[in-house]
Amino acid sequence: MMFYGQDDLAPMRRMVWGQLFGQSVGKTREAAGRSIEEAARLAGMEASEWASVEAGFVPDPAKLRPMADALELRYDRIAIMAVLCRDAWEQ
Repeated sequence: MMFYGQDDLAPMRRMVWGQLFGQSVGKTREAAGRSIEEAARLAGMEASEWASVEAGFVPDPAKLRPMADALELRYDRIAIMAVLCRDAWEQ
């Protein structure tokens, strides 16, 4: 039987929370009727960068406000999601 220490689970926790954040961003984008390309352009990002976020890559916190604007979402909504998924930003 194998036991995992707290340090062993950190990468998995980061991945899971990153994916949850990304799925939330993707669902919000779809509900707004925007393509990845359009949302990325409005946020001043490359489409590949936006797609990476939706796939679970954790964005720089400075990107959250432009992403919220692109989604026509109040900043506090995306910030709350980031706080809920804060383990994604943990190293």
